[in-house]
Amino acid sequence: MRARLRPAAAAALVLLPLLLGGCGGHGADALRIGAVFPLTGPQSGGYAQEELAGVEIARDLVNADGGVAGRPLELDLKDLPGRDVGPERATELHRDGVPVVVGAYSSDLSMPVSYATSQAGMVYWEAGAVADQLTGRGLDRVFRVGATGSNLGDNSGRFAATQLAPMIGRPAADLRVSMVVADDDYAHSVADAATATLRAAGMQVVSTSTYFPGAPRWDPVIAELRAAHPDILILASHIPDGVAFRKAMLAADVRVDAFIGSTMAQCLPDFGELLGPAAVGVFASDRPGGGFDPATLRPEGRALYARLAAAWKARRGGTPTEEGLSGFTAAWALFHDVLPRAAASGGLDPAHIAAAARAADLPEGSLPNGAGLLFAGRGDRLGQNLRAAAVIWQWQAVRHSVVVWPAVYATGRAELVPPSQ
Repeated sequence: MRARLRPAAAAALVLLPLLLGGCGGHGADALRIGAVFPLTGPQSGGYAQEELAGVEIARDLVNADGGVAGRPLELDLKDLPGRDVGPERATELHRDGVPVVVGAYSSDLSMPVSYATSQAGMVYWEAGAVADQLTGRGLDRVFRVGATGSNLGDNSGRFAATQLAPMIGRPAADLRVSMVVADDDYAHSVADAATATLRAAGMQVVSTSTYFPGAPRWDPVIAELRAAHPDILILASHIPDGVAFRKAMLAADVRVDAFIGSTMAQCLPDFGELLGPAAVGVFASDRPGGGFDPATLRPEGRALYARLAAAWKARRGGTPTEEGLSGFTAAWALFHDVLPRAAASGGLDPAHIAAAARAADLPEGSLPNGAGLLFAGRGDRLGQNLRAAAVIWQWQAVRHSVVVWPAVYATGRAELVPPSQ
C-alpha cells in the first residue's frame, strides 16, 4: 500500500525544485549562458582553463549577489577542441535557446565560432582572444571587452617613443627600430599598429623581417638585422617562435638597447621559464596579469579585484593570472553590467542584450583589470571595447617580471639591460 503524503510534505516537494533553481542549480528559472572553450584538443591547456575559471568565478559572484533580475546564471558549457567544430557548437547552443555565448580563449577558435554564433542570431562575447579581425567584421552582435593586437602594437610604439628614448638618452627621431614579424594576420595587425605609432612619433623603422611561425628560418632574419643596426627591436610572435627567436638572436650575438615582445600575450610564465637568464631585460606589451597592481583602480574596480582575488585563491591558489583576469573581467562586464541593463530595458533576448552592450559606458578603472567599457558602434572596430587595458611589463630577474608602464599601474621601474647580458 502506497503511503500518502501529508499536505505540508507534498507542498515542500513541489517547492524544492524551485528553491534549488533559485540557488543556482538547474532550475527552470535559471538564465542559461552559452560558453565555448577548448576542454580537449591542442589548445586545452592551463591557460584556457584559467580563462574559463575566471568566467565561472564571475558567474558565481553574480549569483551570490542575486543573479540577473532575480534569476541565477547557469553556464551551458560546450567543448571547442578545434576551429572546425565552431559552427556545430553554435547550432547546439542555438537549439538550447541561449541568447549569448561566451568564449573562446584562442583567436583561431574564436573567429569561426563567433561568426556562426552571430549568424544564428545570438550574441557572441569574447573572453580573451586578441586578434584584430574578431571585431570590425560588420557583425553587430560580436563584442570584445579585452585588448586587440593593435592595442598591444600601439602600446609598444608609444612605450618606445615616450619611455625608451629618454632612457637610451637620444632623441626619438635618432633611434632606429627593426620589426620581426610572424607571417600571420594576428602578428601583422600588431606590427602594423606599432609601425604606425612609431612613425607618427618620428622614429625610424629601418627594417621589417617576416618568418613562417610554424617552421621559422632565422638566418635571413638575423642577416637583415645585422644590416639594419637597430637600437630597438620589436618582435610580433607567438610563444614557441618567440622563444626560438630570442635564442637565435643571442647565439648570433645580435644586440640591441631594448627588446619588446608585442604578441607575447600568453608568454607569462612560459617565456621566462623556457629562457631563464636569456629572458632578463625583455619587455612585453601585454594584457594586465599576475604583476598588475589594482591599488590605483577606481573604488569599484579595486573592490571587485579583491573579490576576484579571494575567490581565485580559494579555488586555484595564488593570485589571478592574466588569462583568469581577462576571462573574469569580460564575463563580469556581461553578467553584472550588460545583462541587468538588458533585463531592465525589456528582455534578455539577443537584440536587447546587444543594445544594452552598445549603451554601456564605464570609465577606465571600473573593471578589475583597469579597463572601462565603451564599445565601438561602427567601422572597422565595431564591437571592440575602446577602453580596453594594456600594459608593458619587463623580465627583471629569472622567472620574475614587473609591470613598468603606464605609471599608474606600475609595480616596478623599467631598466635597460646592458648589451653584454
